[in-house]
Amino acid sequence: MYDLAIIWDWIAFAVRWLHVITAMAWIGASFYFIALDLMLKPAPDMPKGAFGEEWEVHGGGFYHTTKYLVAPDRLPEHLTWHKWQSYTTWLSGAALLMIVYWLGGELYLLDPAKADLSLWQGVAISGGSLTIGWLAYDFMCKSKLSERPTLLMLLLFVILVAMSWGYNQIFTGRAALLHLGAFTATIMTANVFFQIMPNQRIVVQDLKAGRTPDAKYGKIAKVRSTHNNYLTLPVVFLMLSNHYPLAFATEYSWIIAALVFLTGVTIRHYFNTMHATGTGPHWTWAVTVILFILIAWLSTANTWNGDYDALEAQPLTPSEQHFAAAKGFDDVQDIVLGRCSMCHAREPVWDGMHWAPKGVYLETTADITRAAAQIYLQAGISHAMPPANITDLPAEDRAAIAAWYRNAASTRPALLGY
Repeated sequence: MYDLAIIWDWIAFAVRWLHVITAMAWIGASFYFIALDLMLKPAPDMPKGAFGEEWEVHGGGFYHTTKYLVAPDRLPEHLTWHKWQSYTTWLSGAALLMIVYWLGGELYLLDPAKADLSLWQGVAISGGSLTIGWLAYDFMCKSKLSERPTLLMLLLFVILVAMSWGYNQIFTGRAALLHLGAFTATIMTANVFFQIMPNQRIVVQDLKAGRTPDAKYGKIAKVRSTHNNYLTLPVVFLMLSNHYPLAFATEYSWIIAALVFLTGVTIRHYFNTMHATGTGPHWTWAVTVILFILIAWLSTANTWNGDYDALEAQPLTPSEQHFAAAKGFDDVQDIVLGRCSMCHAREPVWDGMHWAPKGVYLETTADITRAAAQIYLQAGISHAMPPANITDLPAEDRAAIAAWYRNAASTRPALLGY
């Protein structure tokens, strides 16, 4: 049964790979069509109903693209729908969230120092919260606010900041930023599924029936697509943030996340303007640099109080108690404290290191038992940790780590689904 940890790790890898592949396809298509739309120019010989055209060269050939503002006179025989990229990205991301943050909730999702929640409560908040943003945003888009797009985007930003703060009050820093990314990505995919695609289908049905399509459906789809365009870069940052403790493992990580959304707006504004006019507003880069410097400054606010005795006094969960009682734990604890905790500490003592890698702490009994599966995978059966074996972890110590984890798995495998 100890191979369950290996199986889950490979499943997570496969789902993550799928998520990355489809996300690249979705982002690429989104950026391309926004750029194409902004580069369209009128021409005297365009067909009836055409809004603009664009000539492009790529891959050894020329492309001539024409856009119809509402629809052509007849439905083309071959029509390509760009939808699978969005749907597959969201579905694979949701699956990955479940694997990492629901099944691994005791290690990655909940922070007992922030909120006293059971795992099922954390999972319920995780899943339920993803719908809140879409419902609020969709309501605003369908209200009179749709006539004031700048105000609408500002209110969406306020919602994102509020959710960033709220997630940070419950989840670990890593989970908080990841969930904010998932929260935003849910809005983006819901835009495609509930608005963009249904409105496009209405236009197609009108063409099939010989009716003249209403221009309002295309306008609705265009607004939602533009919103997605401005949200894309922050979502990419949030999905990658788990690699950077300076982003997620500091006191002001929720403010850092909010500022990242502003940098996404400034960067996209530059490129969108450049595509439309041929030159971008260079002030946006100055603002982006200032925001990035502010983010870097906020990341240095480490408020850890060093009260290790209080940490050790905290009660262990049933799974933590099981791992602590498993044969070989005392030896493994000595190994981890001697070979790993100089980096994986609230206050690392390794030169030049200010935060624990990926925010993983290995100082207390609870720390070590919560990270049991990762210790097993990273230092027991593989040589991923320590990096380059810099602390000279011998083979017999790795064998001891593997044996301890397997002892725990053999006596209570139901706990090892994380």
